[in-house]
Amino acid sequence: MFLRRLTGLFSLDMGIDLGTCNTLVCVRGEGIVLNEPSVVAVRKNTNQVLETDQGKAVGLVAKEMLGRTPGSITAIRPLKDGVIADFDITEAMLQYFIKKVHGNRSLAHPRVVISIPSGITHVEKRAVYNSAQRAGARRVHLVPEPQAAALGANLPIFEPTASMIVDIGGGTTEVAVLSLADIAICTSLRVAGDDMDEAIAAFLKRTYNLMIGPQTAERIKITIGSAAPQDEEGSMEVKGRDMISGLPRRATVTAEEIREALKEPVGQICEAVLRTLEQAEPELAADLVDNGIHLAGGGALLRGLDQVLSKTTGLDVKVVDDPLTCVARGTSEYLEHLDVWRETLESDEDEY
Repeated sequence: MFLRRLTGLFSLDMGIDLGTCNTLVCVRGEGIVLNEPSVVAVRKNTNQVLETDQGKAVGLVAKEMLGRTPGSITAIRPLKDGVIADFDITEAMLQYFIKKVHGNRSLAHPRVVISIPSGITHVEKRAVYNSAQRAGARRVHLVPEPQAAALGANLPIFEPTASMIVDIGGGTTEVAVLSLADIAICTSLRVAGDDMDEAIAAFLKRTYNLMIGPQTAERIKITIGSAAPQDEEGSMEVKGRDMISGLPRRATVTAEEIREALKEPVGQICEAVLRTLEQAEPELAADLVDNGIHLAGGGALLRGLDQVLSKTTGLDVKVVDDPLTCVARGTSEYLEHLDVWRETLESDEDEY
């Protein structure tokens, strides 16, 4: 414990947006210093992280291997629906990121602020604490994702007025109304970007008898995906495996077809927003007539989603600046003022 405190004096305090798809790391005084996919490649049956010419197969290196590994290697995304699904791999990933930020120094024991979905259980929180501690953190603080996203979007969350954020990540959608620096109402939905990718893959399987991987589905979503009709809509050539012949082949899909495939996950997100609004106190609901709804996270970049939500709720809906880094920027703000705000954050100190 003394050694951790001593080495902690020479460690960089870190804020981590531990996402299902991507992990972003910020450092006090520097902002975001690392943005890599939450993917680790390991040797099968050993959980030993694969070594490559570029170093450990974590992040960008490992993502390139998804769906392309031989039988002896597995590329794993250790987080599912915003929470830790594989404890050991998450620990290895965090350890890699902490060491990378510290120039690969082994004796780095920083204080860490980690954003988490608002709806996770005590057991799931305990897994975050344990993973971070075993990866080298000497003190771990947790902040709910919607709070971090709202702060990162520069919403007036410290004022006595309602601010509404819809943070659509890879594994979860966080819908929250905030006021006076805290969450007034929140809905945590385990339907988000990954479910959109799965909906696209299922549509191609059902309609074209074509099997595609998650990376191809994500590319389709980014290239021609939309929630509402757009002025310019195109088509895209997709390559995969024919389910009948088993041979590789290609097909052309249109933006209209992909929009139809995305109707279910988009509809579930709209329902979560409506449920949250229905629970708001009358004064908070009145504030939102003027303040509107703000979209953050990678899912906010889906074309036309703001239009669909505006039509569903009757409120103004805006996509925040740089929605992909919104939660990380908020985590960075908490990190900058950690000595002031740490009493309001959940901490591993509370566990003992």
